[in-house]
Amino acid sequence: MTVLGCSFLLVLATVFFSCNNQSEVEREIEKIPMNVEIIRFDKIFAATKPEDLPKLKSQYPLFFPRQYKDSLWIEKMTDTLQEELEQEVILKFPNNDKLEDILVPLFQHIKYYFPKFDTPKVVTATSDVDYRNKVLLADSILVIALDNYLGSEHRFYSGIDLYISKEMKPSRIGPDVAEAYAMNYIKPPKNAAFLSQIIYYGKELYLKDLWLPNTSDADKIGYSEEEYKWAEENELYMWRYFIENELLYDTNPKLGARFINPAPFSKFYLEIDNESPGMLGRYLGWKIVRSYMKNNSVEVQRLMITDADEIFKNSKYKPKK
Repeated sequence: MTVLGCSFLLVLATVFFSCNNQSEVEREIEKIPMNVEIIRFDKIFAATKPEDLPKLKSQYPLFFPRQYKDSLWIEKMTDTLQEELEQEVILKFPNNDKLEDILVPLFQHIKYYFPKFDTPKVVTATSDVDYRNKVLLADSILVIALDNYLGSEHRFYSGIDLYISKEMKPSRIGPDVAEAYAMNYIKPPKNAAFLSQIIYYGKELYLKDLWLPNTSDADKIGYSEEEYKWAEENELYMWRYFIENELLYDTNPKLGARFINPAPFSKFYLEIDNESPGMLGRYLGWKIVRSYMKNNSVEVQRLMITDADEIFKNSKYKPKK
């Protein structure tokens, strides 16, 4: 057999065993018992009459802060815009099938990698399209505001910036819930250095790799496919920019707004800015963490508490050319 033939067989065998190993992990995860209780508070509130408000408050005190008077909730119950919002949510999510398809495998994956994970009680609600709080964790309860997932082009989102509204779709429920839970496992950055910040978010995105294996990389980070492609094609140039401008250990808080926080674009202060997606610091942190895990035998729980400097120095990260 020729050297070329041997090389081909070696590559083929590597791919086969890698896929087979991954399939074995997924088979083990699928066996994990997972019963998810979903309470459709959005439907319950929509069907409640004003005279039944006291009973509703006693059943779901979490949703009725004491500082708000009953008149506020009664006004909400009879508001035509609120009624329309509730109907749109019911049209998009008529039953729990979509939610179960997302949450059951997600919780199974979290349980596999973090065995002490306790399955929450899931409560759905409407939030007057409060896109800053699409998902909330409160003790053993997970609240999902479904009016933030009606579809990126829904008419209710017409006044919202495009970089935000493009993520207001059902496929973002999984990544948003995963992000909320990831915060419970990741050790906060030990300092304000840019490197520490981007690797913190890199850890979060790496957890999404493990927890959401069937979700696209674009959806994990909150990019369109075009934005993700731009990040891949310009990874080398971004990395050079950060190195040449000595940003990795810079503690300037403005770097967060420029490269980490959700934004319509990243701010290199160059002509390419308007072409770029936001959060490119998170993207690079993700690539560094992926490289670290590929080149080191480390349990994911250990990764969560490992300092950014150690991850970076041992990652052998090389930007994609």
